[in-house]
Amino acid sequence: MTRFIRALGLVSAACLASAASGEPRYETLSVAKLPEPTPHRIYLSDVSINHIVDGRLHVIDGDALKYLGVVSLGYTGNAALSVDRRELYVATTYYSRLSRGERSDVVDIHDPQTLEHKGEIAIPSRHAQALPYKGLTRPSSDGRWLFVQNATPASSVTVVDLKARKFAAEIPTPGCWIVIPSQTAGNRFSTLCGDGTLQSIVLNDSGGFRSRARSARFFDPDEDPVFVQTDNIGDRHYFVSYKGLLHTADLSGDEPRLEAPWALVAGEDGRKAWRPSGYQLVAIHRKTGRLFVSFHAGGKEGSHKDPAKEIWVFDLEKKKRVARLPGHNAIAIAVSQDDQPKLFAIDGLKMGLAVFDAGAKPRFLKRMEQIGESATLMELH
Repeated sequence: MTRFIRALGLVSAACLASAASGEPRYETLSVAKLPEPTPHRIYLSDVSINHIVDGRLHVIDGDALKYLGVVSLGYTGNAALSVDRRELYVATTYYSRLSRGERSDVVDIHDPQTLEHKGEIAIPSRHAQALPYKGLTRPSSDGRWLFVQNATPASSVTVVDLKARKFAAEIPTPGCWIVIPSQTAGNRFSTLCGDGTLQSIVLNDSGGFRSRARSARFFDPDEDPVFVQTDNIGDRHYFVSYKGLLHTADLSGDEPRLEAPWALVAGEDGRKAWRPSGYQLVAIHRKTGRLFVSFHAGGKEGSHKDPAKEIWVFDLEKKKRVARLPGHNAIAIAVSQDDQPKLFAIDGLKMGLAVFDAGAKPRFLKRMEQIGESATLMELH
């Protein structure tokens, strides 16, 4: 006991001496900024199905394959970057008791440089509680409006005034789904309809409804429906059908105009039933006119979301396939728009990220493992 007391005294004396030697050091808390964004920064939407009230937006450096940070998506939130890439919007739902109680829908606003929350805009409690898809939350091409897909289950679109930071209007879109903003006019968007047509809607100056026009029927929803995921070059928007036809719609005017489709799958590939599949299966590098589409073999009814066996590369001008890449079980793909483009693919089985050189000679480069839990969508900075 005497030895213990003596040792305790020595420790106490040492602590007192240390305290007397200088002021204590306290940790300083601050908000760090991320590295300057590049065209290869990835915003990866993860519905986090096992804890769906707490979805995640993972921010990843696509060059170094380094995890940079995370933004909350709330309950089935859908994210989109502003046109100038200075803001990040998340249209989402919160409940007063986490998974029940009073419902509140908002558009959360974040700073992509710090990921900190900057504010919110209240919207009607109709936001579509669905897996993240590109067309569920989209800004207008002029940055004035944000379009949010609703489901009650009736389909409509909430229009948010990003300049005034307030809800502007709700536009009914019965029988139609997904928002495709016009690249020609900020007050116009289109939506894909279940009867095989496209509908374009024009807004008035306050964001309310002004007019609508419907295209001719361009696909048969019973025989060969099209995926709602699209990509574009200007206002030429490309839709892929379940059986591998490529449809092109010119949305530069108030009324959609359709072009004759052409087959992505032919010959021996057709006999092996190669078909497109995925949750985000189309990506276009606009400068080179290269189209990337994820495909699986042995396609059949209900296989349209199967992971990819291969990713095919097409020259849009020549209407010709120019390369085939390993699929890495891709369920979502995105390509950067710089002069050294990279193609990124989410492995839907292992939740990894595959990276490809998307230049003149496309090739696989490297992978990053365990990027999330149930991710289905990417947007690049």
